[in-house]
Amino acid sequence: MSAAPYLPAGLPAPAAANDGLDTEYWEAARRHELVVQRCNACQGFQWGPEWICHQCHSFDLGWQKVSGRGTIYSWERIWHPVHPALREACPYMVVLVELPDAGNVRMVGNLLGDPMEEVVIGSAVEAVFEDHPDDGVTLVQWRRV
Repeated sequence: MSAAPYLPAGLPAPAAANDGLDTEYWEAARRHELVVQRCNACQGFQWGPEWICHQCHSFDLGWQKVSGRGTIYSWERIWHPVHPALREACPYMVVLVELPDAGNVRMVGNLLGDPMEEVVIGSAVEAVFEDHPDDGVTLVQWRRV
């Protein structure tokens, strides 16, 4: 599902790391798919991307598409902007989302909607994709379901 632009103009566009480690994540986001790194040897999931498996130490890692459904593990209401372009966006919500179909790895992202709405740990959320065609990037955001 696509999201209307949530973040203000003026923020630097994220990009894949120079070493290419997270390129597949960004390419999948542009396709409106959420992917998580997975070890081809032991089948363990991990996030963030690494060159070596956290569980079995194999270098045979790949990416797996996941549903994009998760639960809120933790959250923070941001009152002080981390970048000048976010000055007018405060407050906004940041959540740590646990993905049950990806070995319960956790991803951080913005929670869309009213930033003053109560947030309940364990609430269901889903990934939504915010396209920024001018920058060639799609951001993964989260919304309640």
